[in-house]
Amino acid sequence: MAKDIEVGREGEFHDKDYHDPPPAPLIGPEELTRWSFYRAIIAEFIATLLFLYITVLTVIGYKSQTDAKNGGDGCDGVGILGIAWAFGGMIFVLVYCTAGISGGHINPAVTFGLLLARKVSLVRAVMYMVAQCLGAICGCGLVKAFQKSYYTRYGGGANELADGYSTGAGLGAEIIGTFVLVYTVFSATDPKRKARDPHVPVSYHHCLCFTGYKR
Repeated sequence: MAKDIEVGREGEFHDKDYHDPPPAPLIGPEELTRWSFYRAIIAEFIATLLFLYITVLTVIGYKSQTDAKNGGDGCDGVGILGIAWAFGGMIFVLVYCTAGISGGHINPAVTFGLLLARKVSLVRAVMYMVAQCLGAICGCGLVKAFQKSYYTRYGGGANELADGYSTGAGLGAEIIGTFVLVYTVFSATDPKRKARDPHVPVSYHHCLCFTGYKR
């Protein structure tokens, strides 16, 4: 079997110290017969549910406490930086727990990017996205069930444009933030990196803290 080789500066050939994994099957229907496939889907569902549940509650709690402070009878809450750490901390824990099971995508944008790079099959990508969307819906549903009045009053914890910024600027910020996230995932899981697995959750954590704080 031929070895992977690379060319040195002086034209010499050397063995590579890494091996690019083969591309995933385009469709991959054989995955439907594996228990590990369904276990990964369950992991993505639960991880996304927990991520949305905690982070939406954090945003709603901050908004309610800020309003109470303005009324004179509340505290300042976790603050914007606290919200960023809530996002980053949750993604750190969830990726650490699910990376060995499903890859720790927890975001349809990440799954779609890995599909385009042929790192996951179409069947797996579609099922991951379905599980992630259902998990997000269920996570927000639990928040609404437990905190219905606050959920309704504060718009479900959704982001709002700050004064002086247009919808286009907000959309651009979301696109850039999502690009940084997907780029971080690709960089952290690059086969050319050494000792990459322990640093994947940390990379997710710093990326989400940065983009969450900027928002």
